[in-house]
Amino acid sequence: MQAFSSFYAEHNSVIKEGLIALLICAVGDLIAGIILGKMTFFLETFPGLLVVIPGAIGMRGNIFGSFASRLSTSLHIGLISPEFEFSEDLNNNIFASFVLTLVLSIFLGIVAKIFCILLHYPSMELIDFILICTIAGIISNLIMLPITMFVSFKSYEHGWDPDNITSPIIAAFGDLFTLPAIIVSIFILNALDVSIIVKDIVLVIILISVLVSFIHCYRMSDETKTILKQSTPVLLLCSFLGGSAGGILNSSVETLLTNPSLLTLVPLFSGECGSLISILGARLSSGLHSGLVEPLSRPSGEALHNFGICYMLTIVMFPLIGILAESSSLMFGTIGVGFDKIIPISTLSGLILVTIMVFLVYYVSTVSYNHNLDPDNIVIPISTSITDSISSLILISVSLIILGMLI
Repeated sequence: MQAFSSFYAEHNSVIKEGLIALLICAVGDLIAGIILGKMTFFLETFPGLLVVIPGAIGMRGNIFGSFASRLSTSLHIGLISPEFEFSEDLNNNIFASFVLTLVLSIFLGIVAKIFCILLHYPSMELIDFILICTIAGIISNLIMLPITMFVSFKSYEHGWDPDNITSPIIAAFGDLFTLPAIIVSIFILNALDVSIIVKDIVLVIILISVLVSFIHCYRMSDETKTILKQSTPVLLLCSFLGGSAGGILNSSVETLLTNPSLLTLVPLFSGECGSLISILGARLSSGLHSGLVEPLSRPSGEALHNFGICYMLTIVMFPLIGILAESSSLMFGTIGVGFDKIIPISTLSGLILVTIMVFLVYYVSTVSYNHNLDPDNIVIPISTSITDSISSLILISVSLIILGMLI
């Protein structure tokens, strides 16, 4: 007990900042979950859409979480002024993030269609997947870029550590705006559906624009070239993992549609897991850059302290999001699974996932750092994408086990 008290006293500011950020994230994820719970019409009308959703949500967190992590590191080591001023470094990061979103949106649409074909799911046409993903990506980009910069600079300005604040809040906004952006993109797609030629023309324009933008960004500066070289392969892998997460959800679509509180829990659980792991990834990245964390084969010292912080936040947050998911179902008059089921589902799933991810994040961080790769470009995208993928598997598996035991 004394060891726990001394640990909390040493890290109470980090825990408090992380808890506040995760609570804000939970609000955004809850709204996203409520929206998803009400999207049954779209999920039934546009087959395969559920395959896209985890990848689209994850992509926002991956790209803008990395953007925020790079801003945080640059603020910590003085490359970017804490006064909000446009500079070459900041401009390079903005343009690279925009281009990466467009490239990954196209790839996500293709991956989603491939998964539907391989797993024999009913699905839309490939062009519909690509247009929905890309239009939603553009809409989200226009919202997320200014929000990411505002949160990063303001948190630093007020003396908070951006590593503890920005990633969860950015993830929350990403979760919050991704689903409405997808809905808007569906309406735009319907407006374009006057003729197949119109959709073909729009698709060709988008593909050419993205290709030209990528080439220009690659040649723009050494920094944008580095970001694209290091981030693109990682984010392509992340989109594939996001598609696999969607495939896992789609395989259990009947269970989810008949238990809307579980459908509401999906963005909450995935979002909280991603945000918690993003905090760990950002802190390890900054620690490696500043020398507080040593890139050793076995975690020790400050790295283990960060693991402990993750577990403390897990014990508080995961029962809470189960309560939020079930309460929202009761509030909106939809079918719930019961507090006696959803709280253990959420808590046990969270503990299992965090136990796996803390070690994975540590080794991704240290291996990338030891190979002269910037962890800011590598750690958050890989870790949150793996989190999205296995969180769906763990949540569905634990849900089926507990629901089966308690029926």
